[in-house]
Amino acid sequence: MREFLRTHWRKALVLPPVLIAAGALVLAVQTRQPPTRAAETEMVRAVRVIAAPALDVVPKATGFGTVEPARVWQAVAEVSGRVVALHPELERGQVLAAGTELIRFDPADYELALARLDAQLAELDAREQSTRDSLAIEERSVAVLRRDLARKRDLRTSGAAAATAVDTAERALLAGEQQVQSLRTTLALLPAQRKALQAQADTASLDLARTVVRAPFDMRVTTVNVQEGQYAQRGTTLASGDGIATAEVAAQVPLAHLFPLIRRADQPLGADVATVSTRMAEVSGLRPVVRLRAGERVVEWPAEVSRIAEEVDPKTRTVGVIVSVADPYRTAQPGVRPPLTRGMFVEVALSGAPHEGKIVVPRHALHQGPAVYVATADDRLEIRPVTVAWQQGDIAVLAGGVAPGERVVVSDVIPAIAGLKLAVTPDPDALAAVTAAAGAAP
Repeated sequence: MREFLRTHWRKALVLPPVLIAAGALVLAVQTRQPPTRAAETEMVRAVRVIAAPALDVVPKATGFGTVEPARVWQAVAEVSGRVVALHPELERGQVLAAGTELIRFDPADYELALARLDAQLAELDAREQSTRDSLAIEERSVAVLRRDLARKRDLRTSGAAAATAVDTAERALLAGEQQVQSLRTTLALLPAQRKALQAQADTASLDLARTVVRAPFDMRVTTVNVQEGQYAQRGTTLASGDGIATAEVAAQVPLAHLFPLIRRADQPLGADVATVSTRMAEVSGLRPVVRLRAGERVVEWPAEVSRIAEEVDPKTRTVGVIVSVADPYRTAQPGVRPPLTRGMFVEVALSGAPHEGKIVVPRHALHQGPAVYVATADDRLEIRPVTVAWQQGDIAVLAGGVAPGERVVVSDVIPAIAGLKLAVTPDPDALAAVTAAAGAAP
């Protein structure tokens, strides 16, 4: 035994602590208390809401287009000839008043042609007078010959004149009558000859007037294709210009955005083709504003709807609304408002007549369905299906689904579970933004 202890005394020292630890563990397990169960609490989400307002909504839409002049003119040569004079300001970009002489052709040939025809008309008048005088003489001569023939026939009956004398008198009368007939025919043809000569003279007079080319209206020169001393053929385009009285923009507007702007008409446009376009512009009730954005500067022009384009673009589903701006040059101010000129890319903001009493919510408050989140009277989440009339900018106009005053959630809810308990906070800023967007100018 002593030998065993001497050999294994180190191992024997480990055993008591192990036994003590095991006993302590058993005691702890037997005497431990069950864990305390925490009370269950309901999940609450903090949200911001607005009381759904019923507002008078001004429908708005925006389109973009390029400025074009309402009137464009090309100076096409109506006569051939050498250009002898050009207006000193007939250059690209210059503005010229209506009636300004722009180009003058050498008029010599046309003056000679007109003088020649005037002379022929004068000669025709003289010939007519001479023919009338000759006719009067021949008619008197025929009367004498007729009396002479009657006298010789009486003498022939009494035997005092030969038959040859009667025949000679008859031939003389016939010759006189033939001359009278010839003169009458000549007089009958003279009016037709006069008309032909007068038409030629009128044409020559027009050609002479066409040797001077004048500006038909106030215009800005866009091209010049002729120089002084150059020979130009009839039909040659000499210059061109844009009218400055009215500018037009064909703005492409999405069809879906345009429908809310068109006010409902009491009757059809009618079958009168001459008035359909005018009535369409009147019935539309659109109020357009043209805007040019140049860096930080925004320049505006009041405009009018002239007409609606004839077709819808099948690719973009947009329709052209042609608006016109009156006197875009006369209202120009250097450094403040530039003239509205060809090629400017501009924005056209359209607004229509107000739609009264519409429920409006922020656009971001719409969710898939479409639906909005409504806070019920007991502050729980309801996912409410809605009907959207239209959307514009940051707002959506509802046609049904939400009553005025109901609380619409305007903040994110994650997860969005029907019946979720809400901690509701009104959002006056969101309500003010919706109210402003509903009635703001386009």
